Amino acid sequence: MAFNGTWKIDRNDNYDKFMEQMGINLMKRKLAEHDNLKLIIEQNGDKFTIKESSTFRSKDIEFTLGVQFDYSLADGTELTGAWVMEGDVLKGTFTRKDNGKILTTTRALVGGELVQSYNYEGVDAKRIFKKA
Repeated sequence: MAFNGTWKIDRNDNYDKFMEQMGINLMKRKLAEHDNLKLIIEQNGDKFTIKESSTFRSKDIEFTLGVQFDYSLADGTELTGAWVMEGDVLKGTFTRKDNGKILTTTRALVGGELVQSYNYEGVDAKRIFKKA
């Protein structure tokens, strides 16, 4: 339940390089750096409801830990995968539907901030959120 709350993007670390590795074009990368992403996370046991809202879209995501589901990134990239808890860290492993490559994402609380980390083909990035 520690993830519960409203989280607003504060800063990014290596996010442009990560998006470039994902194959996202320059224009979309520049827009994404200023997307004003906000996450509203509600956890009830193994079930999560996440409301994403940004400059570009709003999306509701529901998932149960360990259960595979489909997801579309803001640029249209289609993924399938699942989230699991590893200690206090929420870890997602997703496979791109277009090329079969793996994207891993983690969410962890670090010093009162929500740190969302990504890895795709050896490129790491972070998006850091503050409680709104």
